Amino acid sequence: MSTAMPFDLDATLLPAVTAVVKDAGVTLRERYTTHARGVSLKEVVGEIYANDEAVLAVMREPLLQARPGSQWAEDELAGGALPPGEWWIVDPAEGNVNHVHGMPDWAVTATLVRDDQPILTVVHLPLTGETYTATAGGGAHLDGRALSVSAKSDLGAALIGTGQARPGESTETFRRIGESVTAMLTAGLVVRVSVPATLQLIQVAAGRMDAFWQFSDVRSGLVAGALLVTEAGGTVTDLDGKPWNAAGRDFLAAGPGVHAAALDVLSAI
Repeated sequence: MSTAMPFDLDATLLPAVTAVVKDAGVTLRERYTTHARGVSLKEVVGEIYANDEAVLAVMREPLLQARPGSQWAEDELAGGALPPGEWWIVDPAEGNVNHVHGMPDWAVTATLVRDDQPILTVVHLPLTGETYTATAGGGAHLDGRALSVSAKSDLGAALIGTGQARPGESTETFRRIGESVTAMLTAGLVVRVSVPATLQLIQVAAGRMDAFWQFSDVRSGLVAGALLVTEAGGTVTDLDGKPWNAAGRDFLAAGPGVHAAALDVLSAI
């Protein structure tokens, strides 16, 4: 396994990954329509799979070649720890359900994870052309401009978000989501409930939102945002307050001034 330092990630790998993700974004944008595609569940799922297949075809081999010795995490909805080494966790259409319904909230993401810790990420929004990047120890950036999380210290003034990681979660998970939204509506200023997670987490990293939480272990929706928020000066933990990694389940990312208060609200759910 490579023992590359952040300079290697920043100077050599990040430009290559950014190019691959932007190229994939062209493919996904070409497939986009402003009307919904599919009526039945089977048709909607078929459109989602077609997006994934088309975009992965232009991402997989270039990313593996860009980082010799890296491996590919096949299931984008999987969770839990990965084997040792470096792994690409890619979402070819983060917010795929939005894409196939003609909505604008979707992106292409690629994150390199080493021993369950994200060390490099690129998130590209093809409709706006924005590209969010981060490397471990190298900071978080939007099109080259450094990002910083919110400086708020009052949860009562906070704009907070959450969402559903995937269809078919357990009834217990749905119960926790509902109860946590109620609790945060009481404790915070405004709560957004939407998908995908990454498009809320980039707002936390940019200081536009103050916190985001999720009850899920779907790695592909969390690793990119976790690194962006951390490198922008935020705090990312599980709901026990322990440092989060890709093997974790519950997730909270927030500006440091409101993290403890958000954790107090959510840990009781």
